[in-house]
Amino acid sequence: MTQAREQILEPDLPIIDPHHHLWDRPATVMAALPPPKHGFEHVIRMSPRYMTEELVADMQSGHNVIATVYMECGSMYRADGPAELRPVGETEFVNGVAAVTASGRFGNVRACAGIVSHADLKLGSPVARVLEAHMAAGGGRFRGIRQSASADADPDVLGPLHRQGPGLYLSDDFRKGFAELAPLGLSFDAWMLEPQLPDLISLARAFPDTDIILDHVGTPLGVGAYAGKRGERFGIWRDNIRELAKSPKVNVKLGGLAMVFPGFDSFMSDPPTSSEGLAAEWKPYIETCIEAFGPDRCMFESNFPVDLGSCTYDVLWNAFKVLARGASADEKAALFAGTARRVYTLAV
Repeated sequence: MTQAREQILEPDLPIIDPHHHLWDRPATVMAALPPPKHGFEHVIRMSPRYMTEELVADMQSGHNVIATVYMECGSMYRADGPAELRPVGETEFVNGVAAVTASGRFGNVRACAGIVSHADLKLGSPVARVLEAHMAAGGGRFRGIRQSASADADPDVLGPLHRQGPGLYLSDDFRKGFAELAPLGLSFDAWMLEPQLPDLISLARAFPDTDIILDHVGTPLGVGAYAGKRGERFGIWRDNIRELAKSPKVNVKLGGLAMVFPGFDSFMSDPPTSSEGLAAEWKPYIETCIEAFGPDRCMFESNFPVDLGSCTYDVLWNAFKVLARGASADEKAALFAGTARRVYTLAV
């Protein structure tokens, strides 16, 4: 993406980026892909490789990003062994990346200081074996699990990510596995779509002692069957966010709005939208979450490289700083680093 350079706002403000991915898709794999039909596929083509060097370059692009939390994306699974243990390969891979940056090779940055990987909680209580394997592989950095529940009756909403039916977080098998997290001190990252928020409300009420992080402000929708309806659904989303905030162990990530799913004009715009323009689009969602959860339970996230479909890394963090202009110093400290440090128990 070619985006006009912007002056970095508040360059000394410490940032912990609590949500990014790493992947490497060989040229042969990319060449075999069909022409993109969905915005998500366009982003994958824009960034077929996002590994240590690319991540660190973004971290050092002007903002004071001191550390990050890695979020699972199916990278580097083991090629063999029991199927349920293959996701442990992702933790092994990311722990290696974390060790490289912890060596000081790239200066005073700590990429992947926390690791969130995948385990199939539908395994029920036997998933404890998988969780313990992640913990053993994580070098003290493994923090929790993410298992997406994202689903919609319209397959065009998720495109290539349309993989499952509804109701995952409500199922008995899933909840039996979910019950294994808190005893091990592990958190749960939830990704679902806006109409599914009641499922997470139910889950949080059923497990009040488990730390839950809602990704991407609950993913408002404005594509597929929801095209042109984002505004009329805002009140439904807002009411569910306020209800979810009543569960004190739930935190929310402020970001992901640069993805295709909300259907904002900024996605894949030419020329790319400025940080001021992005902030104007995202403001109702960001402000509603901060009002409902409070700064101490909110954290800005990059969701890179997925959010590259709307902006570069430096412009993204400028947009968040525009949105936080009216916040106090203590509030900014929480939104940009403190909440992530607390929720993911990071020693940075």
